[in-house]
This record gives sequence, structure tokens and C-alpha cells, in this order.
Amino acid sequence: MNPKQTLRDKKKEATAYALAKSAFELALELGMDDFIVDDVVQKAGYSRRTFANYFSCKEEAVAAYFISNSSREDKSMLFDNLPPDATPLDALYKLFKLQFTSEFLYQLRQFVSLANQYQSLEPYILSVFRRLQIAAQEVLEQFTHGRYADGYTHLLAGAVYGAFVPILDGRLNVMLPGEAQDEHSDAISFDQYLNSMFTYLRKGF
Repeated sequence: MNPKQTLRDKKKEATAYALAKSAFELALELGMDDFIVDDVVQKAGYSRRTFANYFSCKEEAVAAYFISNSSREDKSMLFDNLPPDATPLDALYKLFKLQFTSEFLYQLRQFVSLANQYQSLEPYILSVFRRLQIAAQEVLEQFTHGRYADGYTHLLAGAVYGAFVPILDGRLNVMLPGEAQDEHSDAISFDQYLNSMFTYLRKGF
């Protein structure tokens, strides 16, 4: 478990988030080629020196917006209402639902769309998913208390989060929550895909 945050820690986190949010909003509005770091700091209300304390470039700041959002779920709620015989897969399913809210999914798809347009963002997609996967592994290790073989939680989290990537890059025709289905589309809902994915994991392929 992480130690309790100090006021200084919270202030630093808020500063980083404000800069990252401004970078993301500018990327959506203007595209990656039409804004610079000076625009980010002006929008966020900080100095360029402050930006340099947190990020090496505007691309890193855009990606950090999603990494920050992925850390904001309340994990204290995770184990509530789980039955005594709940499996690690049950805990992971609940975490997945907690992490991937409609708003976060929509913003994450926007990020992937930007990365498809601007190659400078592509390397940062992996860092976003890596952060999500690490968070899942940490929760699973807390849940299992060493009851499973080494590597099990890594394998389980990797299978689930790896199966999610094709939704965002468009290789799978899956509607995110809140999206309207085109009358000619054969897309399945996100919940349908999620339930199918976990059914495969529970029953085998």
C-alpha cells in the first residue's frame, strides 16, 4: 500500500494533472502539430519551468492525463460485496468496471485516435496500458495474499488488458458506453464484449 499522501504530494499531483489536462485539451482542439509547451503552461496557469519539473515534452503530458485518470478509481470499494469464495477473476472484473467508466473509455478512445494521427504519441499508448495493468496486478496481489503461484496475477492481468487494446484501436467492432449504434452496424456493446471475455477466462478457450 502507498503511504498516506502529504499536502505537498497532493499539490504536486494537482499541478501535474492540470498541466496534463491542458495538454490533452489542446491536442483535441488543435492537433499535436499546432500547439507548443508555452500554450500548455499558459492555459494551465503555470510557468514553463514548472512544466519541465513534470514532463519532458507535450506528448508525455498528453499521455499523463490518462495515466492520472487511471489512478483515480476508489480501490477501497473494490472488495465490497465480493462473496467469501470470490476468485481473483471476480476481483479483476470488478476492478475493470471501476476503472473503465464511460467517461474514461471515451477519453481513452480519443487518445488512441490522436495517436493514430500523430506518430509522436504512439509510444505513449503502451505507458497508459502498462499503468492500468500494474494497478490491476497490485490489487490482485492484495486480494490473493499469496494464495496463488508466482506470476499468476501477472498472467491474468495481462490477458484481460491485452484483450482490451483491439477495442480502442478499432480492430474489434465494439461500442463504448454512450455510443449510438448505427442501423447498419453489427457492433456489440462494451458490456457484451466484457462479459464474453471473462466467460472465456472462466471456462477456457
